[in-house]
Formats: sequence, C-alpha cells, structure tokens
Amino acid sequence: MAKKRNKLEVIYDILKKIIEKGNAVRITPLARYSNLSPQSFNEYYYELLNKDLIKINKDKKGNKIISVTDRGFKYLQEYRVVMRFIDEFEL
Repeated sequence: MAKKRNKLEVIYDILKKIIEKGNAVRITPLARYSNLSPQSFNEYYYELLNKDLIKINKDKKGNKIISVTDRGFKYLQEYRVVMRFIDEFEL
C-alpha cells in the first residue's frame, strides 16, 4: 500500500506540477494531476490562493490559468532544503 502524502508533500506536488507544465496550467488538468478527491483539491487550491503560493491569470481566450508566485517558488526551494536535511540525518 502506498504511503499517504502529508500536507506539505501535497502542496509541493501541486506546485511542482504547475512548474512542470510551463508555470501555466488550467484548473481541471491540475485537479487531475494532483491525484486528490475534488473536495480535497478544492481545499488545497483555495489555501494556495489565500497564502499567495499560486495566482490566477487569463490566457488569450479568457481561460483561467494557474501559475506559481514568487512566494510559491520560495516554498519549493525551502521544501527541498528541509527534505535534504531530513534525508541527510535519516530522520
């Protein structure tokens, strides 16, 4: 059985997926990529918006596009530092 992701991992995975898609992804594909229930995804989505880790832009057709903010990039950077620390000390 797969290990359940904790909140920090889920946030990292969502932000990382946005970056992998060129820092511009529509909400429906992002929800699919997140591998969360619709309710859980919505909770994370609104939390990321409220904490200024992601922002909503519009493309040329007027579709909502999600991208990572500078604060979101900082989260990704700091998360990697913490994970290296945990791995190095086998915590």
